[in-house]
Amino acid sequence: MSVRQYELVYILPPDSTEQQVAEVHDLIAANVTRLNGQIEKTEPWGRRKLAYEIGPLKEGFYVLEVISGSGELMKELDRRLKVLDQVIRHLVVRSDAEKKVVERTRTKRQTSSERRRVKRGLPPTRQPGEGRSSTEPDDMDDDRFDVGEV
Repeated sequence: MSVRQYELVYILPPDSTEQQVAEVHDLIAANVTRLNGQIEKTEPWGRRKLAYEIGPLKEGFYVLEVISGSGELMKELDRRLKVLDQVIRHLVVRSDAEKKVVERTRTKRQTSSERRRVKRGLPPTRQPGEGRSSTEPDDMDDDRFDVGEV
């Protein structure tokens, strides 16, 4: 059983109290710990406008949970959130796959940059204080093209 990282976003009614938000979080936390998972981060985004109306509601209280655990854990959370009346909508997304793609792209660009620098007779990596001269070709070995975290 592999441990993966997931992002769970759920929406509660806009008039939810802090206590109601805490109850839903506690329910999720209890299920995560019971199934050997771990909540990495909880971010209440607050009251926001919905992309489209859900019944009579035009706004909702959004909460993001970053969870490390197995696929079975997420299936169980999904099942429980579907029957929970307080949750209007929820979405689970696996986030560790995106980080692997970002890291692979960053590594590929770095090795390509090092290869170009060696061909020009320069050290593979930039030295501290080394700036770009006006005669140096403008290629992708600077940080402008780094892929940021998703």
